[in-house]
Amino acid sequence: MGEDRLHVVFGTGQVGSALAVHLAGSGLAVRTVSRHRPATRPGIDWRAADVSDPEAAAGAAKGASVIYQCLNAPYTQWPERFPPLQRGVLAAAERTGALLVSLENVYGYGPTGGRPMTEDLPLAATTVKGRTRAAMTAELLAASDAGRVRIAIGRASDFFGAGVTQGSTLGERVFGNALAGRRADFIGNPDLPHTYSYVPDIAAGLATLGTDARAAGQVWHLPGPPTVTTRELLDLVAAETGHPVGVRSVPRLAVRALGLASAMMRGLAEMAYQFDQPFILDTSKYQTAFGAAGTPLADAIAATLAWYRTRTSTP
Repeated sequence: MGEDRLHVVFGTGQVGSALAVHLAGSGLAVRTVSRHRPATRPGIDWRAADVSDPEAAAGAAKGASVIYQCLNAPYTQWPERFPPLQRGVLAAAERTGALLVSLENVYGYGPTGGRPMTEDLPLAATTVKGRTRAAMTAELLAASDAGRVRIAIGRASDFFGAGVTQGSTLGERVFGNALAGRRADFIGNPDLPHTYSYVPDIAAGLATLGTDARAAGQVWHLPGPPTVTTRELLDLVAAETGHPVGVRSVPRLAVRALGLASAMMRGLAEMAYQFDQPFILDTSKYQTAFGAAGTPLADAIAATLAWYRTRTSTP
């Protein structure tokens, strides 16, 4: 793919920013699109747009050969605010003729009873956010089936990495607490295997979907560190911090009770099934097609804690 072809990343949050830097580092022309100006990055153009306006989204993506959907909506307002954002990006892809690479989570699958998630599983979500996610996927697939757009979908599990503080199980309540000598707050059973996706791996995986022609027209589980139990992950955090990391596990019933007074806790409560059974993302399809990938877990944790240390040591 020639370096003169424009890659446009919608969303400048945790993954969108990492993806833009990754693409620019590969010598590609990159533009990011968001409502608010992100940190300036060398070699990366930026356009302001309200992406829920299809005309504004299409204008911001003018000239794109590949478009990446890395937007998100406030956790408590997913059903209302997320689908219009995706429709704006979809309109931009249709208008430009660009390949649309869409980042998704795995809410759409719903509970699997501990069975590893593979790309061919039906979208059988039982939660409000899960059904929203599944409906958004259906819109993309329908547009693809109708020949209106070319797509590639990349799915990842719970995010962690530098810059990930809120909105993730492995954020402030784990890494921040561990560095401060406090117990890690965790919902559910930490002794079950659970896949956590590392932001640099997600970015690299999305870049592959946008630059390798074999990816188009398919769903892919993005690579990441090997899956272990959450307690094993916390043992690696403890080894890196140099002191034990205790776990304060919040029972599901307590989360549900707190949800009576908090919209955020209600949102967490409906997704708590992910931590009551093994939650394993099978990435073998991606690795068979594109080669072994994913950062070793100890390295990913070390890099994440290094970022948290620099943040806490800044005046």
